[in-house]
Amino acid sequence: MHVMGSKRMAIGAILAVALATGAAAHHGWSWAEGEQTELRGTIEKVTMGGPHPTLDVATASDGVWLVELGNPRQTERSGFVEGSAKKGDPVVVLGNRSLKADEKRMKAVRITVADKRYDIYPERIQTN
Repeated sequence: MHVMGSKRMAIGAILAVALATGAAAHHGWSWAEGEQTELRGTIEKVTMGGPHPTLDVATASDGVWLVELGNPRQTERSGFVEGSAKKGDPVVVLGNRSLKADEKRMKAVRITVADKRYDIYPERIQTN
C-alpha cells in the first residue's frame, strides 16, 4: 500500500509541475520582445473573458492585431472594465510585440481609448 501511495504522489507531482510550466509559458512574457512599441488603430472587438481580456485592433497599414491585456483582475484594477471600449473606438497600445515577426500579437502594458489611459502593467511601462 505504501508503494502505491508513493507512486500516486510522484505522478501527481509530475502532473503539477507540467501544468505549472505550461501556465507559466502561457502567462509569461518570454514570447514577447523586450522593447516596447506603440500600436495605433481602431477596436474591432473587445473580449473580456479569461484567461486574458483581449482587443482586436485594426491598423491602417498592417491589418488586425490581437492585443492581450492582463488577467481579468489585473485589467479591472487598471480601470478597464466591461463597457470601457467598443467597436470603432480609436486606441493606442503601448506593449511588447510577439517575437515571431509574422505574428500580429502584442501584450499591452498601457492602452489609451478615446483619450482615457489604462495602465494594465504600470510597473512594466518603459516610457511615459
